[in-house]
Amino acid sequence: MHAGTIAYIGLGSNLDNPAAQLRRALAELTALPDTRGLKHSRLYLSKPLGPQHQPDYLNAVAALQTRLEPLVLMRQLQGVERQHGRRRSAENRWGPRTLDLDLLVYGNLSLQTPELTLPHPELQKRSFVLYPLAELVPELVIPGHGTVRQLRERCTTPAIALYEEAAHA
Repeated sequence: MHAGTIAYIGLGSNLDNPAAQLRRALAELTALPDTRGLKHSRLYLSKPLGPQHQPDYLNAVAALQTRLEPLVLMRQLQGVERQHGRRRSAENRWGPRTLDLDLLVYGNLSLQTPELTLPHPELQKRSFVLYPLAELVPELVIPGHGTVRQLRERCTTPAIALYEEAAHA
């Protein structure tokens, strides 16, 4: 594959063995057409953003090199979510899920369409995105916000912890 665009994907799960869901999704991301996996963060444990009467989340970030256009990549991500049993609905926006995949950053592209905003509009507010993203690319500049490291240091959402899989087996 000739050089493509580097995209960063946020992964989250809090249902049906989240660690296995994320491991499977990471493998599936590398199998997307015209895409190859570069690296991914470790897994992190975080509290849910929405209703607190749901399990904690496991989160990670994956770096992909892709020739897919951003909207095509987003639709591919939604297809992977559906394979994991994800059903999107407005009334369950903050509810539990088997898999959530968010296109966080696509090269240096700034985009705002009804379907997709890049960089992800909430990225700078979410510790469960910033910690794993900073593990991969701390000096990545998010236009209008600063580096990922700076954003992580300023983030006021609840801190997250590294997930130690052996301790949860």
